[in-house]
Amino acid sequence: MHSKKASSHKLVSSGKSMNTVTAKVVLISAIASGQGKTTTTAALARKLRLRGERVVVFKTGPDFIDPVMLERASGAAVHSLDLWMTGLPASQAMLAHAAANADVILIEGVMGLYDGNPSSADLASAFGVPVVAVLDASAMAQTVGALAMGLRDFGPVNLAGVIANRIASPGHATMVAQAMRDIPLLGSLSRQEDALPERHLGLVLPEEVGHIDNILSTLANQLILDDDAWNALPSTTFSLPSSAESASEWQSPPQLLKGKTIAIARDAAFAFIYPANLRCLRALGATLIFFSPLADMPVPATADAVYLPGGYPELHAETLSSAMQWRASVIAAHAAGMPILAECGGMMAITDALVDMQGHSWTMAGLLNGRVIMQKKLAGLGAQAWMLPAGELRGHTFHYSRFETELNAVAHTLKHRPGYNIEKGEAIYQNGNLRASYFHSYFESHPSATASLFLRAAT
Repeated sequence: MHSKKASSHKLVSSGKSMNTVTAKVVLISAIASGQGKTTTTAALARKLRLRGERVVVFKTGPDFIDPVMLERASGAAVHSLDLWMTGLPASQAMLAHAAANADVILIEGVMGLYDGNPSSADLASAFGVPVVAVLDASAMAQTVGALAMGLRDFGPVNLAGVIANRIASPGHATMVAQAMRDIPLLGSLSRQEDALPERHLGLVLPEEVGHIDNILSTLANQLILDDDAWNALPSTTFSLPSSAESASEWQSPPQLLKGKTIAIARDAAFAFIYPANLRCLRALGATLIFFSPLADMPVPATADAVYLPGGYPELHAETLSSAMQWRASVIAAHAAGMPILAECGGMMAITDALVDMQGHSWTMAGLLNGRVIMQKKLAGLGAQAWMLPAGELRGHTFHYSRFETELNAVAHTLKHRPGYNIEKGEAIYQNGNLRASYFHSYFESHPSATASLFLRAAT
């Protein structure tokens, strides 16, 4: 990917050592989940990329799976934007840096446009970004116009247009377009015979779908854009501070992990890692090395700490159960006092046993007494915060299993629900220098607190 020429996109602001950068930016939202936001965002990203445009995609709120699919569609890394979890300054900086290197920035919203606190609408308003609504037209026609006007006027937001999803025919698209009144119908996406595959936590990871690029290219071809309406969308301008002015805790934290090597499990069973988490650990001075428990790789001998992120251990329980070298190595690392952080799927893999959806029980590493049982009902969802001595580490939870244990939690996260009483969130378990929970941490929300999880406790 080539960079924009600074001469054509950057202007020096008077009186400050600061440039401005511009790009076409839209936030893609809907009335609810299930309207096809991710499919439409992926189709649009791939379509624009095939046209030769430089596309950067962001995902609103906590998510691991959609960003991987959107990265495949756009060809560029996908980071999280969230006014609470990532914070306003970091979100502003990421958008500005993206605008310096992209023609188009797409921000996929979360849930419905006004759902949550802060909501996708709040994010769009904070940065002056126009909204494009994806509306499922499969069971309606003219009513799409009414929904669009409701979304525009409730906020209000700058509703730049609508992309109608699951259109049955050109005649169907015409009826929708005629009902839009003064709201542009930017495009339409026909019903998909070969859609993006899903499972209990969301989309299937791209590497598990052999023909994923064919699916994405087909979606791009099925997306019919009104080029005049799309090209008429205004660009958004962002301030890009100089390197000296942009220094901050989230970008340049103290080198608390300098000289430390962190071993990170990364494979199909441990795939849920925010790119920002890796960036944060490196900014803290750590050297990162990766290994695959599924391939029965042991914890690397050079490691000073271990990070076991979330993923799909329930889909690979038999393989993990038989990975004797991996199990022995993590047991030995724990016995040696090595700091270990295990999040959600990472925690599941170090309990005594994991019971899959079929009721089969598989032996795990056994560092936490108890067993994890998969279930069809959602067991935990939402933004939460972990209060550590060094500060508040923000993140989220999302899981379809429960941990049956007699262990006592050493702490609980707190649910982020503005306007409600403070509620306990996920249990935090500790065994020596091992900390484990269903909670997924966003490390850049507090780098110093993050560093404390990978340092040996004082003795």
